[in-house]
Amino acid sequence: MAVRDGVVAWLGDDAVGMAQFPDADSIDLDGAFVAPAFVDSHVHLTATGLQLTGLDLSAATSRDQCLRVIADHVDANPGQPVWGHGWDDSAWPPGQMLTTADIDAVAGRNPAYLSRVDVHSAVASTALRDRASGLSAVAGFDPQRPLSAQAHHLVRAEARRLLTARQRDHARRAALDAAAAAGIVAVHECAGPQIGGAEDWNELHGTDHGVDVVGYWGEAVSTADQARALIEATGARGLAGDLFVDGALGSHTAWLSEPYADAPGCIGNCYLDTDAIASHLFACTEAGVAAGFHVIGDGAVTAVVDALERTVERFGVPAVARCGHRIEHLEMVSAQQAAKLGAWGITASMQPGFDAIWGGDDGMYAGRLGAHRAATLNPLALLASAGVRLAFGSDAPVTAMDPWSWVRAASLHRTPGSAISVRAAFAAATRGAWRAGGVRDGVTGTLVPGAPASYAVWDT
Repeated sequence: MAVRDGVVAWLGDDAVGMAQFPDADSIDLDGAFVAPAFVDSHVHLTATGLQLTGLDLSAATSRDQCLRVIADHVDANPGQPVWGHGWDDSAWPPGQMLTTADIDAVAGRNPAYLSRVDVHSAVASTALRDRASGLSAVAGFDPQRPLSAQAHHLVRAEARRLLTARQRDHARRAALDAAAAAGIVAVHECAGPQIGGAEDWNELHGTDHGVDVVGYWGEAVSTADQARALIEATGARGLAGDLFVDGALGSHTAWLSEPYADAPGCIGNCYLDTDAIASHLFACTEAGVAAGFHVIGDGAVTAVVDALERTVERFGVPAVARCGHRIEHLEMVSAQQAAKLGAWGITASMQPGFDAIWGGDDGMYAGRLGAHRAATLNPLALLASAGVRLAFGSDAPVTAMDPWSWVRAASLHRTPGSAISVRAAFAAATRGAWRAGGVRDGVTGTLVPGAPASYAVWDT
């Protein structure tokens, strides 16, 4: 392969290449495998870096083990605020759950924020709760159980304020270094007021690193002028990413049309209804801006598809498709809905790792929804056959920035009939993810003459 000015100039036989480019600098890769570099279509860099450099609770297999890990961290960092992530009670023995009292017992007077693996709920120490004004009056509050909804957003914001600029920068760079080590050349940062906040967003834009960062800002608007102004103010690629329509299945906050199997009477949370979703879509489509939403439960999917249908009726399919609107996660979708999304040119930014970790007959999905509904989740083959554009990512720190594991998970789906081919999975993690980020030249993410020389070299 010959590269000139960052662009692939030629591919072919070594002898021909040496003859055509006799003065080129030559690098012998000694039989290594060269492939298009990966793109992670959904990340949260600072939160990922905080897990990589700090308190990682993902390996805990019980409540007691989780508390021991937290206690060891507090002992090693006396007097410091605690930021941890990754506990997953669905993998623990039945009935085990972290409480405020548990955290107070190991963290003492230190403010402690410990997010569940899906980052849609968190347990917080009393010292942190006391810093959040009005906490007990908002949705999602419980004096002992993990906080969700607005209560979670309040304590997370307070925990963010306790982080220093140096900590955030160190975490961010650690996440970007990890992405590069995994063969990832670009990431889509899904930011917003309730996720990392404006301070983190502005600092990220000032971070110099070899991995490209495509930023999305998840804040709803109601007019085209508001959309244009927010894009100008943030420099975002679109008003998309984690603009929450609902929450997560693990935290019982994904919006369902029927109650959870393990929580009768609970159908999750609705953060944006159909009218609010349509208002955002109308504004962004008129302004020519990419819109998008965090969508997991079938109730949320129905609301978004209905709002998109209104948008298509008002602006037409070409205008909608031109904007590059996205849906993040899209775990529960019917065949009829998939056909509409494919016809309208909508991108599904999905995380195959979700199925690998929580799918199957005995996984968290089956526990939350029952086996029948769980078998409909993350239907990659259905979406691909309907023409929905697929882009793969990690949602890090929820799952790992490990693109080969995404390819494996998508091609070895735990529900028969839902897998896609290795080739299609690789494409979704490369050129499909570039396209989801607005690069639609038809060659980026491939190794052909004229394509940007974005590649990774692998020792196989």
